[in-house]
Order: sequence, then C-alpha cells, then structure tokens
Amino acid sequence: MWKYYALASALMAALTAIFAKIGIKNIDSNLAVALRTCVIVVMMWCIVFAFDTASGIKSLTRTNWIFLVLSGITTGLAWLFYFKALAVGDVSRVMPIDKLSIVFTFILSVIILKEPFSWKVLLGVSLIAGGALIIILDRG
Repeated sequence: MWKYYALASALMAALTAIFAKIGIKNIDSNLAVALRTCVIVVMMWCIVFAFDTASGIKSLTRTNWIFLVLSGITTGLAWLFYFKALAVGDVSRVMPIDKLSIVFTFILSVIILKEPFSWKVLLGVSLIAGGALIIILDRG
C-alpha cells in the first residue's frame, strides 16, 4: 500500500510545482510560501479534527516535539528555496534538481537511521543523482 501513497505523493508534488509556478507570477516568492502554508495549516487541522486525532497531542514526547519542530523549520526553509528557484527557473529544470532530496535522504537514512539498502535502491538513487547532475551542468 505504501507504494500507492508514494505515487500519489509524487503526482501531488508534480501538480504542486505546476500550480506554484503559475501562482507566483508577478508576486514575491516569500509571500507565495506564506499563503501556501496558511492553506496547508487550515487543511491539516481540518483533517486532524475530521478524523478525531487531536487527542494524540497529549502523548507527544519531548523528542517528538523537538524533531517535529526541526522538521517544520527545514520544511519551511526547503519551501522558501524551492519557490525562489521556481520564481527564476523553469519548472522542468528546478524539479529534477529539487529531487536531489531523494539522494540526500538516502545518504542520511543510511548514516543516521542505519537503514539497510539494496543494490537496486543504490542504483536508482545513483541514476537520480546522475540525472540531476546532467541538468545542473547544462548551460542551456
């Protein structure tokens, strides 16, 4: 089932890039990120209340809080950099480079989380890295 969620996430990320590129036309990218974030906050709290999961807040540990806050900060920074890149670059060039996050995540998951990996995963991550490198080095 996780593969279907991952594919749905990829499709939503693709639509996000297209919608964002259209939406940031003639506005500051920081303002765009702030507006997008407000929409996400409202949407997520609606989902939390709709599924009656807000009571889970009571069971959060200090570690949960620390790492969720850190995750929120890094997400916000990622969005700021992403929207700056979209504001000045082509979506078709920004997205593959942005997907180097997959490569970085793979490396960090092996180092920090000690996750195992197969040669197939390593090959796939290497292909992503190679594709992004080709786009970075393209002077077009």
